[in-house]
Amino acid sequence: MKKRQLEVAVISDVHLGTFGCHADELLAYLNSIKPKKLILNGDIIDIWQFSKHYFPSSHMKVLRKIISMASKDTEVYYITGNHDELLRKFSNASMGNLHIVDKLVLNLNGKKAWFFHGDIFDTAITHAKWLAKLGAYGYDFLIVLNRFVNKISKIFGRERVSLSKKIKNNIKGALKHISNFESTAVNIAIMNDYQYVVCGHIHQPKKEMIRTKKGQCTYLNSGDWVENLTALEYSFKRWKIYRYNQDKLIPFYKDEEFDTIDIHELVASITAEKKGSYQRKEDTQDS
Repeated sequence: MKKRQLEVAVISDVHLGTFGCHADELLAYLNSIKPKKLILNGDIIDIWQFSKHYFPSSHMKVLRKIISMASKDTEVYYITGNHDELLRKFSNASMGNLHIVDKLVLNLNGKKAWFFHGDIFDTAITHAKWLAKLGAYGYDFLIVLNRFVNKISKIFGRERVSLSKKIKNNIKGALKHISNFESTAVNIAIMNDYQYVVCGHIHQPKKEMIRTKKGQCTYLNSGDWVENLTALEYSFKRWKIYRYNQDKLIPFYKDEEFDTIDIHELVASITAEKKGSYQRKEDTQDS
């Protein structure tokens, strides 16, 4: 089927390498779009919980798909988050169309958009990382338990439930944390004259115009691919939240044949393209 053309697509909080990751669904989504820019807004690979004993082929296919997109016409920006913070040692490194950065600012039709993961606002991460990591393991366990509960619910004809959402919605501290996160991001964006601020981290997909005494800004959050299965899409000068569970066409996008593609060949194709661009520059300078 024909892929949807997008100017920008944003995904975050995929958590590859964990039981909660919906890699097959994400792969189907990536197969359905052709963005000029793909922004991976943090926590794509969960290095905190990474284990050599658990990294399914479906998770590897997602990485291959992203590298494949970068080897073609899509500019891919990997913004580091807290779960993949080890990649920050490679910040500002580029390999062809694949770039690793800590933050990103883009001009979208005359409006400045500020992209970053959002963990810098989280005091539990900056001051008590061990507590944050413990919470991550607990969250992953809750997601696995949730899948078991939903299987039982399906047998008895009951609706699916999200245990983590129920917990978040019933804990005032969690709701206050989300509210503080959003207001902090917006206030800093307004101070720096950004019209859009695009985050991840809190797994809460959202699009909202927020006005303060100092100005206004559109706050956007791409959600996650653990519970919500959401992304942000920008095209025709407009942002929208993509929701996998509401996409009636997505089942028709079958898995591309990545089993026959070697990951080293994909990387080689990117580096070869980069070397080719360098060679063209040198030829131009010589002439």
